[in-house]
Amino acid sequence: MYRQLVLDHGGSRGQLRSMIKRAVAALAITSFLVAPSQAQDAAPDGANSPPEHTEPFPNLGIGSNRAKARISFELAPHLQRGVPAKELLDQQRRLDRSLGALAPQRPGTVDAYVVTVAFDSDPVFAREAREAGKVLSRRYGGEGRTLTLAGPDGSRDDLAQGSIRTFLMSLARVAEIMDPDEDVLVVYTTSHGTRLGLVNHYGDREYGILPPARLKETLEELGIKRRVLILSACYSGVFIPALKSKDTAILTAASAQRTSFGCTPDNDWTFYGDAMINRALRKPQSLEAAAKETTQLVAQWESKRRLLASLPQSSIGAGAKVWLAEFERTMPKTATQPVGRSSAGQ
Repeated sequence: MYRQLVLDHGGSRGQLRSMIKRAVAALAITSFLVAPSQAQDAAPDGANSPPEHTEPFPNLGIGSNRAKARISFELAPHLQRGVPAKELLDQQRRLDRSLGALAPQRPGTVDAYVVTVAFDSDPVFAREAREAGKVLSRRYGGEGRTLTLAGPDGSRDDLAQGSIRTFLMSLARVAEIMDPDEDVLVVYTTSHGTRLGLVNHYGDREYGILPPARLKETLEELGIKRRVLILSACYSGVFIPALKSKDTAILTAASAQRTSFGCTPDNDWTFYGDAMINRALRKPQSLEAAAKETTQLVAQWESKRRLLASLPQSSIGAGAKVWLAEFERTMPKTATQPVGRSSAGQ
């Protein structure tokens, strides 16, 4: 998604930030992102309100050298600046509590380890990641083995914030306690995105890019083979070529060349999150059927608003189809009702 940062996404925000398109094409990232438009929706008031984006996104490449910039981005650069020391400690303690609370795997039982993460401080992503954790945990029996990384959503601030660092550490902890030969990793990410990868952007203090190469390298390093990866962001289809495999099911909110929609900060859901998590995955149907339903719903909503189709993508490996069929036999037989305000105005 840099739904509101990269390209015009249907004109729903007035003058948006003019952006990465030229920078990505040339990989001359001297001014990687510009400051947000004054038309951007303000964050909710209150102690649990997330910080707004007001400063330019810093250069995370290497000057204007294309080759060096590409190498830098493939290594997943992650920058924090100006974070108070007490807050750093508080965030680490929150993460430690969440990681320490994960239950060990049960020999002979296929356990799901669910990780949901909001990489951006716009509160729509925190709301979506929190509810996604509940929906996916119920669907896959992940109680006690579910971890959500999300900043304040306007009403709560009780979790470790989502970042590249906290996400990778969480995957490493899951890998320590799961059985890679039988257990399944289920990941849901929600954020803005570019053709380089997922964007980590927390207020004016945290910046990063998580590219396909780095996520692939991490999962291989950790030996996590069976995985369901659901990525909600603009251009998230760029992850499929790198991450598809025999034992991977990967679903994305958009093709590698398209933006996705619904990321206005005061929304409860993005279009894709609403269709996939809030509707399709609440039902006792296969992941493949849920992906088809999601694609149809999103297409309807985009057509109604005359938006350029985001074209959600999916790739389910031959091995994943086999173990998913067995894995999903234990899902609840009844659906739950959607919650929150629909991003598509339904």
